[in-house]
Amino acid sequence: MQYHSPARNTWSNYLRGASFTDMTEMSRVAKRPVYLGAGGKLVTDTDAPATLDYGDKIANDNAISINYMSRLEYELYDALRKPGISVQRAGTDVVVILVRDAIMELDVADISPDGADTLKTIAKILKKYDATFFEIAGYTDAMASRQANALSLDMAQRVGVFLSQHDINTARMFIVGRGAARPIAAQDDIGRLTNRRVEIRIVPAR
Repeated sequence: MQYHSPARNTWSNYLRGASFTDMTEMSRVAKRPVYLGAGGKLVTDTDAPATLDYGDKIANDNAISINYMSRLEYELYDALRKPGISVQRAGTDVVVILVRDAIMELDVADISPDGADTLKTIAKILKKYDATFFEIAGYTDAMASRQANALSLDMAQRVGVFLSQHDINTARMFIVGRGAARPIAAQDDIGRLTNRRVEIRIVPAR
């Protein structure tokens, strides 16, 4: 059965607990009590094995985080070998890049059947690695300058709603629409297809 996003006027119900702001270190610290109150856990509470240094808490916390995020990265990479999708590492962060046409209908603002399968896979892995915050950021190409922010936020919210429907704790979510900012490809015909995307940046919850 093909997935359809619920009516827009219900999105706030699905996204209750999500933050509509950039996922900075400061915003994560501010959200931590809400996250823990909603059943969230810290990466140091997981069973992530790591080589620990007796008595050095900072070094041990870092080792646990690196090990935990490495395992997350490998699982995402193995599960998402599809055109238009990539998994990248940035320090301890893991970034999943989803080109719009790989997850959404070509001419309709909704998630495609292939996109639903991809997001189900991501949701399954996010549920397993639940000691994390993540930011869902939508981007457009430079051709959509007038409606760029609205279009990019629409994409990000649709992904957030989908993940919420698949039992992902919304207290972990930060959702933003960045319009045509931060292009990752040239603004030619092919590059614009790549710049229209959703990025899910995952960080350890500390």
